[in-house]
Amino acid sequence: MRAIPTRRDFLWQLGGGLGGIALAQMLGRHELLAQESPTAPPHDLKVDLNGGLHHRAKVKRIVQLFMNGGVSQMDTFDYKPELAKRHGQKFEVAGQRVEAATSVPGDVMKSPFEFKQHGQCGRWVSSAFPHLATCVDDVAFLMAMASKTNVHGPASYMMNTGFLLPGFPCMGAWISYALGSLNSNLPTFVVLPDSKGYPYNQKGNFSSGFLPVTHQGTIIKPSAPNPISDLFPPASASYITKDSERDGLALLNKLNRRQLEQWPGDSRLDARIASYELAAKLQLSAPEVLDLSGETNATKKLYGLDEKPTEDFGRSCLLARRMIERGVRFVQVWSGQGGPTGNWDNHANILKELPPMTAATDKPIAGLLKDLKSRGLLEDTLVVWSTEFGRMPFSQGSTGRDHNGGTFVSWLAGAGIKPGVAHGASDEWSWKATLGRAYCYDLHATILHLLGIDHEKLTFRHNGANRRLTDVHGEVINEVLA
Repeated sequence: MRAIPTRRDFLWQLGGGLGGIALAQMLGRHELLAQESPTAPPHDLKVDLNGGLHHRAKVKRIVQLFMNGGVSQMDTFDYKPELAKRHGQKFEVAGQRVEAATSVPGDVMKSPFEFKQHGQCGRWVSSAFPHLATCVDDVAFLMAMASKTNVHGPASYMMNTGFLLPGFPCMGAWISYALGSLNSNLPTFVVLPDSKGYPYNQKGNFSSGFLPVTHQGTIIKPSAPNPISDLFPPASASYITKDSERDGLALLNKLNRRQLEQWPGDSRLDARIASYELAAKLQLSAPEVLDLSGETNATKKLYGLDEKPTEDFGRSCLLARRMIERGVRFVQVWSGQGGPTGNWDNHANILKELPPMTAATDKPIAGLLKDLKSRGLLEDTLVVWSTEFGRMPFSQGSTGRDHNGGTFVSWLAGAGIKPGVAHGASDEWSWKATLGRAYCYDLHATILHLLGIDHEKLTFRHNGANRRLTDVHGEVINEVLA
């Protein structure tokens, strides 16, 4: 049976003619037509490269822990005795203008948290992270990260996509596009948001942008009654049986594929078909992955599932481990919702607002690192801890801290990482990065390098340009690589 023409078909046949041919020729000449096989990875993975694209990979899967709101570096990992010496004095730097993002700069404010050196490496960590302090010999710290903005939305986009504006693919989507799945029964890229809500930019931080939609993050809410929305029919729909659902999906697949034959290369339709196929597989695989009853009490305690403050984030971290064990390539775990409270954006009172956030994440993160190490998973897994920017060394009001894109801290642990090292440094106040400054481009280039990907070669043609995760920037941070 001949398919009914769509509106696009009708208009093309009516008025396209030679003009349409000429338009297609011009678009092709300027490389503005859709790519062939847009959902396919750019290269075949090579066994001799351990799954890498351009060189041998050291990492096969990633857990990224994103602290939404801007973690205060001088109250956690960047020890600055100068702040204590000058506490209460006016913050002045000769020849430089001092500004704050949302407030009038206050006086120099020392950290209210005690710092001590930990591990054989002697890394300084504040009392806000007592559990993570026990893991510093397995971690490489990036002490001079910087952002190009002091605003949450653009800064979050930058750390996730490499660009200040929306519409670009995030790192997880790029990795999915480049390397594909390790297990066809599970998503390649999974996002576990904070149980309180989505971060700044909502779902924009885990978007596939102009990449095929199939590479966007699959959102799973571990603490929700239905962690994966609409995976199963509601209890009220008793008329939906397994047989009727199977028949319905078969008919839908037939119609979708007939439509795809008319519009080959439509990544949206490709993604829709793939999402239905994955959903059918998830109905069988997801319940086992999300079921923690098989975990020992000791493991649950390690992640803090037995304590209310750490229960939600601990569950996400434990599920992240279970997912990468089963072949999910990239899991992003979020701490902090968007908005003025419930995150790391500590404007009002650093002493009251920071401890609840560290208390919720400290034990689960340390538990994740120790669990991965004991199971041998750190041998091919990378853990990334990041935030969108830092805080100011002077006060906002009397006891808060404003946004600071000048310097902040990230860290890496696991496969291919030199443990117990720190790269870069900020100035004596932790106001600006001074030595070994690194932007998101450098962090992303380093992560892709560990996955066996040359960040300059991973491209996607869009609007006449070869787009990259690292834009036109980025250098691998070799100082933290084993």
